Amino acid sequence: MSLFRKIQTAAFFVKLCNWEYWPFGILQFPVMLYWLWLSLKSRSLVFFTASNPGITMGGMFGESKYDVLKKIPSRYVPKTVRISLPTTTETVQKILHEHGFHVPLVFKPDIGERGFMVRRVFDTQDIDVYLSEVRTDFVVQELVDLPLEFGVFYTRFPDEPRGVVTSVVGKEMLSVTGNGVATLSELIMSKDRARLQWQALKVKFKERLNEIIPAGQNIELVSIGNHCLGTKFLNMNHLINRELSETFDQISLQIDGFYFGRFDLRCASLEDLYQGHVKILELNGCGAEPAHIYQPGFSFFGAVSVLLRHWQNIYVIAKQNKQKGHRFLSLQEARAYYRKFKEATTA
Repeated sequence: MSLFRKIQTAAFFVKLCNWEYWPFGILQFPVMLYWLWLSLKSRSLVFFTASNPGITMGGMFGESKYDVLKKIPSRYVPKTVRISLPTTTETVQKILHEHGFHVPLVFKPDIGERGFMVRRVFDTQDIDVYLSEVRTDFVVQELVDLPLEFGVFYTRFPDEPRGVVTSVVGKEMLSVTGNGVATLSELIMSKDRARLQWQALKVKFKERLNEIIPAGQNIELVSIGNHCLGTKFLNMNHLINRELSETFDQISLQIDGFYFGRFDLRCASLEDLYQGHVKILELNGCGAEPAHIYQPGFSFFGAVSVLLRHWQNIYVIAKQNKQKGHRFLSLQEARAYYRKFKEATTA
């Protein structure tokens, strides 16, 4: 490999040339300035807490995933249970048996974000490992093995009877395809997104790194649909139409105190998506992003523009909810939730 090619494919250069990998603060800096302006207008640094009165902190941070899922009609949600710490592997197995769970399962912290500590669990050893690392109550969810995964962002202003879908992101799981010549490690290192996850992947696939993968065989490297873990986010806003908005109106209007956020879901087909035949894995409130902006090649300034409109919507929704009698939380209350959130998300 030439020196130029080595530089071009180096992790640093890949990140430099693709803003989606830049430090969080670069994209958020102009957004933070706008948040400060909106805070001055609303006379509250945490005005966003009134955007979803039915969700802790409006869903910015510190909310219980389990409590939010319980607000959604059960037909849309996979079987889910919350397990409190401290606990033991034996106790967890007993709870799983009582609720009729079968492996593989998904374990995730009840309070968390960006895929932190989200794992697929296959056996007792996986439960042992998870319990040794998790620091907060966690959620066990049946594995939803449907082919399509989307993030659907919904917005409804309290003064309006109906809302709209404002963003749809598709998720392409991180994977490699064999050619009958290269080893798994070579396939990983030949793909930018996979190479950036090398530290984790070399541990996960340590027994197979030198294995030559047959031509055409696809290996899913990461099964959790999170951008931070290598999932490619795809701008699917072309799917937005009146039918989709009406479908998510029907779902959202059944969720008390919810106006603004992203449904992370799986479904069998686009037809099922439009008809609402979906399984909602998580519902994230005002702290969620319209994740279609992370489509490779999406303009940085275009992304900033989308996020500014996003915060304008938060402000308007929160203001209208306040006029209807919902209050902004105090700064002291917000600090307490933030401390709890940091404790839960610190490894």
